[in-house]
Amino acid sequence: MAGNGQGAPTDVPERIPPGQRLVHGWPVSHYGSVPRFRPQRWNLRVFGATASGDERQWLFDDLAALPHTTVVADLHCATGPTSTDHEWYGIPARAVLDLVPPAPEVSHVMAWAEYGYSANLRLSDFDTSETVLATHHNGEPLTAEHGFPLRLVVPHLYGYKSPKWLRAIEYLTEDRRGFWEERGYHNIGDPWREQRYSYQEKPGDGPDSG
Repeated sequence: MAGNGQGAPTDVPERIPPGQRLVHGWPVSHYGSVPRFRPQRWNLRVFGATASGDERQWLFDDLAALPHTTVVADLHCATGPTSTDHEWYGIPARAVLDLVPPAPEVSHVMAWAEYGYSANLRLSDFDTSETVLATHHNGEPLTAEHGFPLRLVVPHLYGYKSPKWLRAIEYLTEDRRGFWEERGYHNIGDPWREQRYSYQEKPGDGPDSG
């Protein structure tokens, strides 16, 4: 991301997708209440169609030993706001795929969060250098309102594909819709193509839009 050395972006207009508006700060947006973090009960699961057939779990204290990276990216909400230059620190999604390889036939993943919230992604969208399981934002641990202790960040897609309070990654051999995708949001969610709503889907965009 280009900048002027003082944290202010120099190319903001080129970074705002069609139909979006630049907002300052980081608006809080989520469905339902903020869950209470109980470290003794918390874990992160990877399950489904793994190459070994087994699932993997990490406790909260285990996360520190996993590979970490820093990603600077913008956030685009499907309702219109875009905020720029978020610095995320956390576990690269590619590290999860390396540690728990998916079976060859896996094409999608489902990200599961607290309260049963889910967001489906193509495996190719999960497996990018910018997709991260974030623990920190701008050098500080995530706040509860923004997803502490763990949030999936998929910055090249709309924000509903980046669920807060992440609890599991499920490997899928065929696509199925997540929480907002079942409620009328686009199955892919590319902001540069303005893929906001399911009625915009073209054949092949979703499991039932062929």
